[in-house]
Formats: sequence, structure tokens, C-alpha cells
Amino acid sequence: MIKELEAQLATIDAEIAKLSNAEDGASQLRMAQLTRDRAELLESCRDLSPEDKVFVARHAGRPGTADFISALFTDFFECKGDRLCREDPSILGGVAFYRGLPVTVIGHRKGKTLQENMACNFGMPSPEGYRKAQRLMKQAERFRRPIITFIDTPGAYPGLEAEAHGQGEAIASSLALMSALTVPVVSIVIGEGGSGGALALAVGNRILMLENAVYSVLSPEGFASILWKDSSRSGEAAGLMKLTAHDLLELGVIDEVIPEPAGGAHQDPGAVFTAVDRALSAHLAQAMRMRDPAAHRYQKFREMGLRQSGETRKELL
Repeated sequence: MIKELEAQLATIDAEIAKLSNAEDGASQLRMAQLTRDRAELLESCRDLSPEDKVFVARHAGRPGTADFISALFTDFFECKGDRLCREDPSILGGVAFYRGLPVTVIGHRKGKTLQENMACNFGMPSPEGYRKAQRLMKQAERFRRPIITFIDTPGAYPGLEAEAHGQGEAIASSLALMSALTVPVVSIVIGEGGSGGALALAVGNRILMLENAVYSVLSPEGFASILWKDSSRSGEAAGLMKLTAHDLLELGVIDEVIPEPAGGAHQDPGAVFTAVDRALSAHLAQAMRMRDPAAHRYQKFREMGLRQSGETRKELL
């Protein structure tokens, strides 16, 4: 459904752009009608299916890590390279101030244009990217800076070169390092959260998720290919995988769903930045009051997959 609505919105936006400088009465009336039609279409985008949310989470215009850093942080200083092999642009990280507090910020980067997509490998990090992230985490630990991560990747790059350079080891080392950090960690899933490539930056004390983001062990296409040998059933797979923010909140995997504008974050990025800022500020303050962030993360991940039912907790089999 959302694909068809997006096409209609694009047509309306194109016509509005043509009429934006017109001053005659007929054009103004048409502009008013188009504006109403656009608002009605956006309202119909509020109740999206899991398949629709996968589409929105992958939307090319969706705000990425670089956009959130620019909107929410000041004096960002990017740190590059893994001090071993090379720079991986698919991981963006550095030091910044968040509301006057020194923090370390790390996130997946997909890029906006095709050229940027290719440079960033469409947000699929190589081992060098995860080792760069580890370098920044160790630096944050040394200087007692909280860590904020943004998750937006279809998964770690599965290519031959990445495997030869130790992709599995790099992800495992990131998981081990994040688990043991004594500084607080807040992770935000802003788009796709795919498999170990996402989890390698998401071992947080607080895990937040945008309303139309998705977070799962693999893509719906991969799920359908494995289960039914038919990737065209990805929409059906998305409905079974419990990959939406509200599903994961119910399962205890995340701590809060951050609302998005009707139609997705790309429709009003400013509103999304405000909502993320509000949630991040509250959860970071809570995380910084923890006596033992590492012990808290350990307990948090041990309890994932348990559902609260009255005063009893039943494991989901």
C-alpha cells in the first residue's frame, strides 16, 4: 500500500512545486486542494503493515546517522580509520557534545546519493568499520564518555574480502567489548536493524526505536528464501518475523518506540529530530544514574524474550 501512496504523494508534490510561484486565483485554489489531498493521503499512512514498515525503513530519503548528528549534537569531530587496515565510511563515529555533555557517537552510514551509497557500501560495514567502532568505544571508556549509537544497516558486508579480514571476529569482538563497557550506552534503531551487523552496535543499556524502523535477525527476503525458497513472499515473512518496533517493545527487546510523522520520518525530519532528542535526553539521564552499566546490560539481554504477564514472566518458546 505505502508504495502506491508514495507515488501519489510524489505526483502531488511535483504539481505543488510547479504552482508554488503562481499568484492567480485558480492556481491558489488548486494549491489548496492539493494540500488537502496530500494531508489526507498522509493520514492514511498511519496504520502501516509490517511489509510497509520495511519499505519505509529503507526509504532513500529517511534521515540517517549523519542527519541526526548534525541535528542533535554540536562540535562533532569525526574519527577515521581502524589503526590497522583502512577507513570504512559505512561506520560514522567521533566525539561531540550532546546538550553540553561530552559523548561518543557511532552509527551506520548509508549515504544519500548513489555515489555515497557505493562509497558507504550501502551501510554494510566491513571488519575495519567495526574495529573503528571498537577503537572509539575504548576511547570513550578511557575518558568516561557516554556512548550513543545509531543503527541503520541491512547487515554486515558478507563479501569474500570481508570474511578474509575477519568479519565474524570483528562483530564478536564488538559484542564482547560493548557488553563489558562501564560507561552507559544508549542505542537507537533509526532505519533497518539487520542481524549481527546491527547488534554489533546495539548492546545498550537503553535501546530505542523509531516507529517505522525494523530490527530482525535477517531480512524478510532472506527469511522467505530460507523458509519457502521464494523471496517474493517477503511481505508475508515480514508479518511473521515480529520485526516492528511495537512487536519488539512487547517482547522486551527495546525500551521505547519513538513516534514518526504520518508517512514516515522522511516526511518531516524536523519533527523526528525533536522526538528523538526528547527520548534520548530522558534515557541517557537514566543510564548515567546506573551504578553498574555493564551488569545492567548483562541482565537486560538475559531477560530479552520474556513477556510480562501479571506478576509472572513466561519464556517465549
